[in-house]
Amino acid sequence: MTITTDKSRYMQHFPTSKKLFEIALKYLPAGVGSTSRATWSGWDPYPLFIEKGSGAHIIDVDGNEFIDYLLGLGPMLLGHRPKEITDAVTKQIQNSGTIFALGSKLEIEAANKVCKCIPGLEKIRFLNSGTEAIIYALRIARTYTKRKKILRFEGMYHGFSDGIYWNKHPSLKAIDKSGNCIPEPQGPGLPDGIADSLIICQWNDIDSLYKIIKENASDIAAVITEPIMCNTGCILPKPGYLEALRKLTEKYGILLIFDEVITGFRIGVDGAQGYYNIVPDLSVFAKGLGGGYPVAALGGKKEIMQLVDSGEVSVAGTYSGNGIALAAVSATMDYLQRENVYDILNNSSFRLRTELTRVLKKSHIPSYVSGIGGMFQVWFSEKEIHNYRDALKYASKDIFHIWWEEMLYQGILFHPHYFENMFISMAHSEKDIDQTIAKAEKAIANVKKRCGL
Repeated sequence: MTITTDKSRYMQHFPTSKKLFEIALKYLPAGVGSTSRATWSGWDPYPLFIEKGSGAHIIDVDGNEFIDYLLGLGPMLLGHRPKEITDAVTKQIQNSGTIFALGSKLEIEAANKVCKCIPGLEKIRFLNSGTEAIIYALRIARTYTKRKKILRFEGMYHGFSDGIYWNKHPSLKAIDKSGNCIPEPQGPGLPDGIADSLIICQWNDIDSLYKIIKENASDIAAVITEPIMCNTGCILPKPGYLEALRKLTEKYGILLIFDEVITGFRIGVDGAQGYYNIVPDLSVFAKGLGGGYPVAALGGKKEIMQLVDSGEVSVAGTYSGNGIALAAVSATMDYLQRENVYDILNNSSFRLRTELTRVLKKSHIPSYVSGIGGMFQVWFSEKEIHNYRDALKYASKDIFHIWWEEMLYQGILFHPHYFENMFISMAHSEKDIDQTIAKAEKAIANVKKRCGL
């Protein structure tokens, strides 16, 4: 099935975005600031341009208002412009400043609050992006273990650095006759030699993982994984998978790195590692950490982070631990530890997932909803998705795109690509959920008509 975008209808809804996109093309590569907003990522025939956001709602330059489930690709866990975080950042700028390249009480305060929340953090270093934090995590792991190889999984994204930007979404050819994954650069410009430092596995397959680790244990410095696969939709770990992964890595002296850039603070105040009761050796956080402000963090066990203490591994950054980021982190940690905030988030998310499941089932379009906490995705598939290759084989990209279009015209916003996620914030109200469900009923009826189902 190949279904195209109804471009004329799209242009009628979003004419000012079209004009701005044409201007943006003159100055910005692809007319956008990130690949995720480009036309080839699903924003066809052009991305929307946003005027402002407040709480769970955003308004575009044409005055269209949306209930937002894109949420900046995840950082807006508290919704847009949460007052407490905005006030804390404003106060920091007005009363203290932004960058001093020296320590501050605020840095200690923020670090203390985060470490108290996350089981796997004994020491932490604040950074600026998930990509940056991953680079340092891998460097620390190689130094600590005195091994060179990193085991990563197909379908996961750990930033754009040369050393790990492989097999995010590989081709079907990136697998041999025995079913072993072959390292494949995610794009051009990556040095060929890096392939020798990587071992690629399919996720959620503990038998193959055991075999590969047993055969290569003496060379593997670390296994890096999202505790929930968030970059090929929302794919939950099979029961016992993370526990087996933890036991395997401990047995062979391999560091386990949790990439909680997306899951951190979205699944709970103690992260996915708290939810699943799995303590990794190193952890990386970003999106939910700063209440909508750009910040990341890398942390882990004292004996491993001691490499940073001693200066053996340099973890540097002019903008790291800047006042804006620290004020946002400190205020966000206070917000997230309020009574019942996660109960409200989880109840809203559960109700929305349950009702979407009902709506989809009534439509008789093969589909299901996968999610946990404040994140989920709709899979248009007859079979359950457990890894990247399942998603390629069974899920319909085309139906999902039509679903996205029809929801967009109903005033519901999320990413147009089925490998992304839908996010819900602590600002989404019961009314927002009710409206979303009602609009989903209308949207899915139009999907059926357009797809001839």
